[in-house]
Amino acid sequence: MTRLRLLAAALVLTTTATGGWLARGWLEDSQRLTAERAIEQAIAAAMARESEIAGAVETRLAELEANERIIDRGIIREIEKPIYRRVCLEPRLVRLLNDAAAGRAPASADVADALPNDAASAD
Repeated sequence: MTRLRLLAAALVLTTTATGGWLARGWLEDSQRLTAERAIEQAIAAAMARESEIAGAVETRLAELEANERIIDRGIIREIEKPIYRRVCLEPRLVRLLNDAAAGRAPASADVADALPNDAASAD
């Protein structure tokens, strides 16, 4: 009889341990599932926020593209009207080029300008 009681006690103890182990596994699985669902909700909220921002950026970029075309047209107009400045040319030559670009007759040469040394000795 004592062996039977000992065997029954061992069986009850094993059943209790196995039931506790299963219950703890179910609890941990439940906690993991709750954490995963919270993470998925956070990701969905972040994606919705980023989609909203991306839509606003696309709208703004569409507006900026029109501005860019207007700027390009302005640059083309400036290139069609060249204005010569003194960078490496003498002022008299710059005046001649500007007159030619405007379609005007160049002003007569000033008599007061000195001739180069080679031209004076050739006469």
